[in-house]
Amino acid sequence: MTIARERPTLEAVARRAGVSRATVSRVVNGSTTVAGPIQEAVRQAVRELGYVPNLAARSLVTQRTDSIALILPESATRVFSDDQFFPGIVRGVSQELEAADKQLVLIMAGSAASYDRVERYTTGRHVDGVMFASMHGVDPLPGTLARIGIPVVCSGRPMGRSTPPVPYVDVDSVGGAANAVRHLLDAGRQRIATIAGPQDMVAGVDRLAGYRSELKGSRRRSIVANGDFTRESGAVAMRQLLDDDPALDAVFVASDLMAHGALRTLREAGRRVPDDVAVVGFDDVEIARYTDPPLTTVRQPIIEIGREMVRQLLRIAQGEEVEEALILPTELVIRQSA
Repeated sequence: MTIARERPTLEAVARRAGVSRATVSRVVNGSTTVAGPIQEAVRQAVRELGYVPNLAARSLVTQRTDSIALILPESATRVFSDDQFFPGIVRGVSQELEAADKQLVLIMAGSAASYDRVERYTTGRHVDGVMFASMHGVDPLPGTLARIGIPVVCSGRPMGRSTPPVPYVDVDSVGGAANAVRHLLDAGRQRIATIAGPQDMVAGVDRLAGYRSELKGSRRRSIVANGDFTRESGAVAMRQLLDDDPALDAVFVASDLMAHGALRTLREAGRRVPDDVAVVGFDDVEIARYTDPPLTTVRQPIIEIGREMVRQLLRIAQGEEVEEALILPTELVIRQSA
């Protein structure tokens, strides 16, 4: 016969430490107003008794859950595919939240029904703050949460405007794309095409804008096909570009995964890289080092994006003001494809 052990209470800890129940409560909830020796006496009693705080009761008192949500408006299939962008974001977010003793709540919402569920969950204040990554189109939810006082930070500039403005962490996609095209122009490439990302995402819009701005300055025409940041869409878009302009001699691709697909199409078409067609990607995820040939690409600091999102969110939660936009630099990484 098993006898259930009675769960230690705040009162038991108070008796063991020789202090009041209120003092124990303040120490357990992280108050810094209790003298150091008393704090240590309470912590010693907690350890000896094996006391575990009742998180549900504590959240009612403190109005905190110590949980932060990261919302990815994508399907689980997409998030857990071989696209290394999402794992990098999650890794950076997790590292920074762990350092702050906060819990990550990862939420994927790849359908309208699941997004409605996410809206009910977040507006119900089940978390202390919300981060968004990989947003599509004009999404009203970040602005809605900000208006009701929930700290919000986005990865990438939100499309449209909201009041109050929603802070975001982004990279210089326009400048990174322009540097990639400039590298191709400096190498003497004459007919430079692009495989653009989805135009309902700010990364796709900005990278196409950077490509076009640099080509315009060189008086060359744009040659554009669209993909959706997946490998297969890059392969299909590359076939379209070769059909549209068989004489093209370079292509800037808005993601490394699409570039991987483009390299496969070029190989199947008998085009040598970089001899016949130079290829530059964007992201510098792990696959860029193992393509054939290794991919020249624009590096964005994916893990640091996640870390900075958390830092900004925690500042907001503490009542600090933050800049609306935190833009991180990109870097051109030269390998053998261009």
